[in-house]
Amino acid sequence: MSVDPLRLTRWQRLRTAVFLFFAGMLRRLTFGTRAMLIDGDKVLLIRHTYLPGWQFPGGGVEPGETALHSIGREVLEETGCRMDGSAELFGLYHNARLSARDHVALYVCRSVEREREFRANHEIAAAQWFAIGDLPADVTAGTRRRIDEVFHGKPVDPVW
Repeated sequence: MSVDPLRLTRWQRLRTAVFLFFAGMLRRLTFGTRAMLIDGDKVLLIRHTYLPGWQFPGGGVEPGETALHSIGREVLEETGCRMDGSAELFGLYHNARLSARDHVALYVCRSVEREREFRANHEIAAAQWFAIGDLPADVTAGTRRRIDEVFHGKPVDPVW
């Protein structure tokens, strides 16, 4: 019987779990996802009920959830759309505007299927497709920079 030399012992698993628990308590980093859903020259944006401006759908990654699963769940919850194709990780950003501890993964998806009609709710006031050349004036600055990076090849700014 061969033993996997990279397999953790019970002690190593316990020690690692305890370390990660306390590191999380001390560092308190948050990690979220956003999706740039693209249909030709259009992007799907949402407007929250509690924040100003139009932005990409997304939200926090829950414990036990991958970032990719998180963004699929958030897109469906917030827009009624299902990402039909594969979403590609475009970049990782530091969202320093709201917190020095927040980080965001941006996924780009070019194939979306409507699963159900969007209905405004307590969290999302609106979800709408916009042509890149006809974005609303109140698109958030981070959202506008990401659109410029993806559509116009602007250099990636690591700050959301």
